[in-house]
Amino acid sequence: MKGHTFNRLLTVKEVAQILGVSPVTIRAWDKSGKIKTIRTPGNQRRIPEEELKRILENSNK
Repeated sequence: MKGHTFNRLLTVKEVAQILGVSPVTIRAWDKSGKIKTIRTPGNQRRIPEEELKRILENSNK
């Protein structure tokens, strides 16, 4: 599996805490397309670790 990166999925609550915003904000960002989420079979949002890194990098510019 050379070149493949395994991407941990984070909960809305985890990402909200890391970014210093509320879970409601993360859900609003998902709805507006600001952040990309993955839906689980139970229809819960999960944010790939790479997406969190992208948001953090963009916020530092």
